[in-house]
Amino acid sequence: MKTIQLLLITLLSFSAFAQKQNTDSIYMRQNYEKFEYRIPMRDGAKLFTVVYVPKDKSKTYPILMNRTCYNASNYANFDPHGHPSTYLVHDNYILVFQDVRGRYMSDGVFDNMTPNITGNDRKDKKAIDESSDTYDSIDWMLKNIKGNNGKVGIYGISYPGFYSAAALPDAHPALKAVSPQAPVSDFYFDDFHHMGAYLESYTPAFAVFGYQKKENTKDNWFENEIMRFYTNPSHDAYDFYLRLGPLKNITEKYHYDNFFWKQVVDHPNYDEFWQKRSILPHLKNITPAVMTVGGWFDAEDLSGPLNIYKAIEKSTPKAKNTIVMGPWSHGAWAHEGGKSTHNHIYFGDSIATFYQKEIERKFFAHYLKDGANPNLPEAYMFDTGVKKWKTFDVWPPKAASNTKIYFGEKGKLGINKPINDKAVFEYISDPAKPVPYTSQIEGLTFTPRNFMSDDQRNASRRPDVLTFESDVLTEDMEFSGEILAKLDVSMTGTDADFIVKLIDVYPDDEPNFEDNPKNIMMGDYQQLVRSEVFRGRFRNSFEKPEPFVPNQITRVNVPLQDILHTFKKGHRIMIQVHSTWFPYIDRNPQKYVDNIYKANEEDFIKSTIRIYGSSVIEIGKR
Repeated sequence: MKTIQLLLITLLSFSAFAQKQNTDSIYMRQNYEKFEYRIPMRDGAKLFTVVYVPKDKSKTYPILMNRTCYNASNYANFDPHGHPSTYLVHDNYILVFQDVRGRYMSDGVFDNMTPNITGNDRKDKKAIDESSDTYDSIDWMLKNIKGNNGKVGIYGISYPGFYSAAALPDAHPALKAVSPQAPVSDFYFDDFHHMGAYLESYTPAFAVFGYQKKENTKDNWFENEIMRFYTNPSHDAYDFYLRLGPLKNITEKYHYDNFFWKQVVDHPNYDEFWQKRSILPHLKNITPAVMTVGGWFDAEDLSGPLNIYKAIEKSTPKAKNTIVMGPWSHGAWAHEGGKSTHNHIYFGDSIATFYQKEIERKFFAHYLKDGANPNLPEAYMFDTGVKKWKTFDVWPPKAASNTKIYFGEKGKLGINKPINDKAVFEYISDPAKPVPYTSQIEGLTFTPRNFMSDDQRNASRRPDVLTFESDVLTEDMEFSGEILAKLDVSMTGTDADFIVKLIDVYPDDEPNFEDNPKNIMMGDYQQLVRSEVFRGRFRNSFEKPEPFVPNQITRVNVPLQDILHTFKKGHRIMIQVHSTWFPYIDRNPQKYVDNIYKANEEDFIKSTIRIYGSSVIEIGKR
């Protein structure tokens, strides 16, 4: 049981310090009353809901709601686990925690990323989705919870971030402020997949999402399935997954009865099953104020916050729509560690506190309590190079860097100047000896995190990794906005993955951060800034994959997530390109097969991959 709870805490980002949790819990016990309800939905299902109401009855209060698939009962003992923050707890809202449909104490059947009601289904008055469940919950609470002021906000991190975003379509009129934080937007591009590649490192997490409960319960019904991985956990995930072999062995040994895994296996392409689970097409005619929050080093949901913000901006340009991106891993803004770090990189002090106090607190106070207008900018973004906040009136910024990067012989990198478009660079990609995704040995984990800013020196020394480096910069260079790597490639096989990494190379006299392990040397550190994988078979369509023609030059566009990073004077800019990144992503057999989840061991072959000098990486182009 202790192992299960630890794993769930990791997954949920419930990592506030014990002292802070205790302080918030004491305050809640002294100042709130707790109630538990089963709120009826339009189809008759009832959703378990924990409600804390301030004891002071001389005022009315807005409702601040968190909808979760991770057990609302966790919050039923006057402990917010840092969700919401200390400031929101002490500002006295009516705090609401609800199990979503089909989870723990709520009725119904759980569906990952419940599709939105569309088409003829909208005529069915009992048709349900996450928006309708949120609407019905709000409507009931306004009528039945005494002391509310008629205004509602909703927030959540990770999957609860999706539930927050899913409240936006056809939103209840009383819903005034929504904050999707590290939100999932599309499970084909967030969390379990990246650009068509499966994130094999997520394999143990399927137990949490792939089993239906038999009855309403406050306990984890999937514990035995998690323990299939963790009874004797491996301390070396690279070795574990390599010995495990093709993905079909995961089906046979671990996930043979997991409905979500079966859905993933049966839908390897971006077909209707995945398309209807994306929230992005439904973010239209948005009426509540929205503040989307993410972390630049979020290995799970970096795509989600950027794309949710952009979808709203495109569909409803007059919406009150703000995005905040800080130097955080998944959900790290929910707790304060004093010194704000990611892996080996120190960004400053109390950055999460600044966000909670000066941004999040004022956002909800303004829209739910008629507090002072914080005049939040369109985009509140942290520059991870110079390590400070910057604000923008549009994102991507109008004055984006608009930089082009080219590859040259002998590992040279050209900036805004092609070097030799006839050059050819090649490496042998061997699925039996894949490139590790991290410089350190890491055991089985639900979701790896530290590698997002990790040292790339281990990769740059491998023969199957192309590495290009600029001269020492003579002045600062800010990279801002979107990134697109346009790769001209060929191969001896018929399929391949392409990993593109943008790296900040520190000067050799870079001082060591005092809290780092003694073996971590920051001099010449090759810090990963941005990266992405692209499964080559999807170069023309995620719906209809195509094999490559051996030795035929083909364009593959690899979109990386947005960036705000200043490469400082004295640093170098580095690009790496390779075709395995294990076991963060699964191995491509490199011989085209219809479904990689069903590939056999003999399908995995070596392939000579060539990258041509006509390739270019565009950063900040609008």
